[in-house]
Amino acid sequence: MKTYKKPLSAREERDCLKRLEEGDQEARDKLIEHNMRLVAHVVKKYQGSGYDTEDLLSVGTIGLIKAVSTFNADRGRLATYAARCAENEILMLLRANKKYSREVSLYDPIGVDKDGETVSLVDVIETDSRDTLEDMILEQDVKELYEAYGHCLKPSEQKVLRLRYGLFGGREYTQREIAQQMGISRSYVSRIEKKAIEKIRDEFGRNP
Repeated sequence: MKTYKKPLSAREERDCLKRLEEGDQEARDKLIEHNMRLVAHVVKKYQGSGYDTEDLLSVGTIGLIKAVSTFNADRGRLATYAARCAENEILMLLRANKKYSREVSLYDPIGVDKDGETVSLVDVIETDSRDTLEDMILEQDVKELYEAYGHCLKPSEQKVLRLRYGLFGGREYTQREIAQQMGISRSYVSRIEKKAIEKIRDEFGRNP
């Protein structure tokens, strides 16, 4: 597994952005290198799409480079903008593959929508693609959640999260209800829940 440099602090990021405005290419490279973990996280959502991970990383990196080159500090943190740019590049790749795999013209009208607007095949394909990709993201996130739940939590932590959030198709319980079931205080349930969530968050952080 590749290791990536840790994200920059808000102060370090501001410093690099300021230097970049002054033409400092080292600052540009630093912003790119320290946001590669973010690109890897975005790519992880699209594993299983039919593309090699390295290819997706390359495309996502193009989006990151564009983000660094066009970012306006007034937009907030670079990470949010960079993630969107990286994901847009990957989505364009996936959608382009769907478009050019067809032998018919994707822009031929195939009907009208409920508002009477002409609908082309490309409209339908892009909508289906977007829905499929969103489902893929959700499926991947849920899979990783349950994997982390199964191997990094203690039995008591598993039980609290399972009851608290209705995992495995169960109903959701309040902390007070869980406390009554387990014979402990509500505040102790709260501490167990918080610690379990932190463990899962750390597990996700080790697998960008």
